[in-house]
Amino acid sequence: MSHVGVPRGTAPRRRTLALLTTGVLALSVLAGCTVGNDTTAAMAAQDIAPTTRDAVADGSTVNWAIASMPTTLNAFQADADDATARVTGALLPSLFPLDAKGRPQPNPDYLESAKIVGREPKQVVLYKLNQQAVWSDGREIGAPDFVAQWRALNGRDSAYWSAHNAGYERIEKIERGANDLQVRVTFAKPYADWRSLFSPLYPKQVTGTPDAFNDGARATLKATAGPFQLRSVNKRDGTVSLVRSPRWWGDRAKLQGLVFRVVEPDKRVDALAEGTVDIADVDPVAADRVAQAARDGAGGQPPAHGPGADTGPAEALRSWALAHGSDEEQAEEARAARERTRLAVAAYATEQKGLRRYVVRTSLEPAYTQLALNGESGPLSDDRVRRAVARALDRQALADAVLKPLGLPARPLGSHLALAGQPAYKDSSGALGRQDTKEALALLADAGWTRGGAAKKSGDTKAGSEADEKKGARSGKDDGDDKADKDDRAAVSPDDGVYIVGGDDKPPARHGAEAPARVLAPATTAARHGDALLRQAAFLTGATGTAGTTGTRAEAAGAGDDAAAQGVPQDRHPRGAAGAYAPVGTAAPVDAAAAPGALGKDGKPLTLRFVLPSGPGSQSLRTVGDRIAAMLESIGIRTEITKVADDSYFKDHVASGDYDLALYSWPASAYPATDGRPIYAKPQPASDGSLLVEQNYTRVGTDHIDQLFDQALSELDENAARALMEEADARIWAAAGSIPLFQRPQLVAVDRKLVNAGAFGFAAPRYQDIGFRGGPRAGAPAHPYKR
Repeated sequence: MSHVGVPRGTAPRRRTLALLTTGVLALSVLAGCTVGNDTTAAMAAQDIAPTTRDAVADGSTVNWAIASMPTTLNAFQADADDATARVTGALLPSLFPLDAKGRPQPNPDYLESAKIVGREPKQVVLYKLNQQAVWSDGREIGAPDFVAQWRALNGRDSAYWSAHNAGYERIEKIERGANDLQVRVTFAKPYADWRSLFSPLYPKQVTGTPDAFNDGARATLKATAGPFQLRSVNKRDGTVSLVRSPRWWGDRAKLQGLVFRVVEPDKRVDALAEGTVDIADVDPVAADRVAQAARDGAGGQPPAHGPGADTGPAEALRSWALAHGSDEEQAEEARAARERTRLAVAAYATEQKGLRRYVVRTSLEPAYTQLALNGESGPLSDDRVRRAVARALDRQALADAVLKPLGLPARPLGSHLALAGQPAYKDSSGALGRQDTKEALALLADAGWTRGGAAKKSGDTKAGSEADEKKGARSGKDDGDDKADKDDRAAVSPDDGVYIVGGDDKPPARHGAEAPARVLAPATTAARHGDALLRQAAFLTGATGTAGTTGTRAEAAGAGDDAAAQGVPQDRHPRGAAGAYAPVGTAAPVDAAAAPGALGKDGKPLTLRFVLPSGPGSQSLRTVGDRIAAMLESIGIRTEITKVADDSYFKDHVASGDYDLALYSWPASAYPATDGRPIYAKPQPASDGSLLVEQNYTRVGTDHIDQLFDQALSELDENAARALMEEADARIWAAAGSIPLFQRPQLVAVDRKLVNAGAFGFAAPRYQDIGFRGGPRAGAPAHPYKR
């Protein structure tokens, strides 16, 4: 399923998001937190029509739709994309592909075994390679290939244009083992995610020199080692053609050929109807067309939809009368209209007939959609405002809206670092708290945003927050310039531009029942009530200040009030970060949620710029955005929705920080310590005054979160590493820079006779098993490379 805003152009290993008070435990709040591993929650099975190999016909070719030509065939370069991963997956060794539950498993086609054989004084991993494993040029796969890839990716030689060095920089040396089929890797620093390395594995001809690495594998591969080998890359036709490899030692590929064909997402219905592709990711609209075609074919009746379907008997009679009337001018117009309708109906019927060859296979994609809150400046630089936004969201309603109509499990995602079904999955969203309108309003009130605040201005304070002033100073613009910019954006096109949700002062819409009010223990200052969220995060993970330690509920609840005075960092404080929950003195009145009008402070309304893509393939994302905007309106937060072109959405807005709110997705990972760290790393100031954010586009992070990731990377005990990641996830929730919403749906239109292919979910495709049941599909071309 195609989604704009997914940062998929990233190389592998770059992901290419009950309260304790001062001695009083609110048990009802804690009971509402979701705690514990639930690896089966909301998991959807693969949908690939699994079939034994003996029932799959030998021969024929599959045409597989991709969104664009791969910009490079080197998966470790910065511009590697989905197409790169799809093509190289059929051509190159993957030592630990993921299974259906998202777990890395050793690939027997390449490995006899791979395991840690030494931990002290240094970690040592011994790879024993399959004795039959060879490159397509006949050379054995061996230690020289491992050594060349390590040197290309370890970051020590800047002549290599590699996108990352995660894990490779920890390797001290690679040696030949007892024989040529053994590779011994010694690490200078322990590396928990060692299974992530050397996948894909390139031949030394690609990685041996900077020139070969930088340019030699962009459009071709000199040697491969998969069930298929590269036949041609035709940019003019938009195809990458593979053929069955004669040197492949594993199960012989059932297909004679595999062609990856560029078909833009909005043209896939046409391509399917014409039979030019056999498998294609589709959006819900296209999936519905395929489903309609199947229903039409089953009933044998004319379709009750499409051109002319809504023409009633009276309208049809009037059209006939006009076409045969005495007024020649009217008759000519009526006949022309009838002919256009007839042609449109015939074309639609032909298209529907073509679509009946396909079925939509569905699962949950190994990726999730999140709401990103830019904490660099503006109102969202205040963590209380970010938490209020998060507490205003009904994540269950959003998941229901996207997943239920597709028949998929609809459950909000509870982790930034794993998906439901993976062994590492644990719902840590309780560290932030459930949807609660009253608590959201209390947090906003504590931050100074109140009903009527937009109408009054402090005598000694300019309108807006201090962060707003900094942002304006940095851009060199005053409020007038900002208004002009917004006017310019609004004038881009009728489809793009800006509109305000909540700007009409109408009573806000309600979304879901409000949770009952909870009375928290009284306190004398906001500071004594502030730190609850990160304290709760520590409680959920059993930590009391040091990763890996455990503490009791009484210890967590009775932590001293003078921790800050003792030099404890804010995000390590036993009661969390200040501002997590509003003090009782600032709690919103019971009927505050029903009061009309926007929130404001110092004469300025609380308005957030919500950037969304405008393209036809992004409708579902915009629908989710509209629902979120309505939820925020219900508590008085206005959203300035700005729709921008799809091709600039991520690069020019999300990555550059030109937004307050944005929706985009991250792919899942079996290696959260490696892949998650750059996404949630605390931004660091650069020498020019800018921020180095890596992939943390929300600009929200803490030193402690970074330390937890670093500890997990070096922890070779899998259970201990998992516990560290659970604590990190709870603290990421508490920081409220990224709010996971739901796992994305995966919809794949597939030829009905094509098996072992479709919605793969977590698992990597076994390309050698894909084929047609009982022979090629009807109408398949005689020549496998001509369409």
